[in-house]
Amino acid sequence: MQRECACAFHSANRLLSIIHAVHLHPIPKRVTSRKQIQLDASDRAHPIRRGAISYDSEDQTALYIRMLGDVRVRSQVGFEPERRGSHPYLYVDFRTLHSRPEAARPVSARNVRRLLSFQRYLHSSRFFHGIPANNPLGYILDDDFTGQAKLMLQKVGNWNFDIFLFDRLTNGNSLVNLTFHLFNTYGLIELFQLDMVKLRRFLVMIQEDYHCQNPYHNAVHAADVTQAMYCYLQEPKLAETLTSCDLLLGLLAAATHDLDHPGVNQPFLIKTDHYLAALYKNSSVLENHHWKSAVGLLRESDLLSHLPTEDRLNMEERLGSLILATDISRQNDYLSEFRTHLDKGDLCLTNGGHRHFILQMALKCADICNPCRPWKLSKQWSEKVTEEFFHQGDIERKHNLEVTPLCDRQSNSVANIQIGFMAYVVEPLFVEWSRFSDTRLSQTMMSHLSLNKQGWNEGRDKQEASSSRASEEQRTPATKDSNSKVLPQGSKGS
Repeated sequence: MQRECACAFHSANRLLSIIHAVHLHPIPKRVTSRKQIQLDASDRAHPIRRGAISYDSEDQTALYIRMLGDVRVRSQVGFEPERRGSHPYLYVDFRTLHSRPEAARPVSARNVRRLLSFQRYLHSSRFFHGIPANNPLGYILDDDFTGQAKLMLQKVGNWNFDIFLFDRLTNGNSLVNLTFHLFNTYGLIELFQLDMVKLRRFLVMIQEDYHCQNPYHNAVHAADVTQAMYCYLQEPKLAETLTSCDLLLGLLAAATHDLDHPGVNQPFLIKTDHYLAALYKNSSVLENHHWKSAVGLLRESDLLSHLPTEDRLNMEERLGSLILATDISRQNDYLSEFRTHLDKGDLCLTNGGHRHFILQMALKCADICNPCRPWKLSKQWSEKVTEEFFHQGDIERKHNLEVTPLCDRQSNSVANIQIGFMAYVVEPLFVEWSRFSDTRLSQTMMSHLSLNKQGWNEGRDKQEASSSRASEEQRTPATKDSNSKVLPQGSKGS
């Protein structure tokens, strides 16, 4: 045991020494000249990031970390990576669209901290494979799973699960920890013989690919959708019929459904001639990008590389079908098909096609379920999504583009946007979902939806009444007529 402790200390000290040496000695040219990663001029200006490791050739720490950790890039056989970088129109950079000024932090310190955390998972892989591991550095390393976070995960199936609190308790790692827990809960790791380290790395890369600058479309939203998806997967009709493959794809789709979202909508990409709009021919632009980004991370992490090629490709296609179903512009098509099935009563969940369709509808519900959450949570999400809308409107106005009506802060309010969204998008979908799955959860969601609509209506009425009073006060003369004669008290007018 003493020998194992000494070896562990020696390995950790050697790793820290290598990283420390990076700042004392420049990297030899023979290292930087290796053709590991092909970068053009635009890529050098905007280095790609995966797992907080920069692909910039000037980042010496990152080069050593890549060599140590065998970080793979997306340019693998059979998959052409999509070009990343700043917006070609008016030089709008999506990654800094909602950025706020922050104090500069040493890159080396951040990389060392991330690397140490990842090394902790590598050391613990012995435990994952059934061999107890003694990690003498454990007491000085950060631990995502605090006691309170563990207690929250015990109630992860509750509809009032507070994802904002869970994200704080996990130090901003809600998506990684929640998804990992659900994989373990369903036994998917054993069923699909997933490598624990690869799975953890895959989830970290997913979380890193969400833009934390986005007020709404970020990793916390993905975690919230994943938690909602789990609640729907637990519903009796689904729990009794879904296969392990259905469960795996359902959770993966929920976690990656908005991957690398730029914080603007599809019409914005189309009218600014963004390269993604051209790539996907103005059809489900964002959803196609989310899907291809998810496939890229699956292949980069080698999470499913041990499966037969045919099975792996089939899973990637089904994953894309689920993510594409979240395209809000196709809402009526899916809703009409869902309503027709329910009217005919011909849904048979022993049929693979019907199960997949229900998974699509479940993901659609999970994606827009915020108005069906308790008011405390629903209000926060409403304010965040409206803030993101208004950010887009500000960009459009700044560059003399036609401002999207929904994104115009001068003519819209949070209440108006939410009332319309609930009435025309959310309620029709959840009414049909309640027909399909008439359970206590569905009743709870519809009850919250009704209360939240009432809350926003009352808020709008108060705001309008206040604005009306203010307008009247401005129109009413504040001073008396200077020509009027003021009579003394008790006197009579002539």
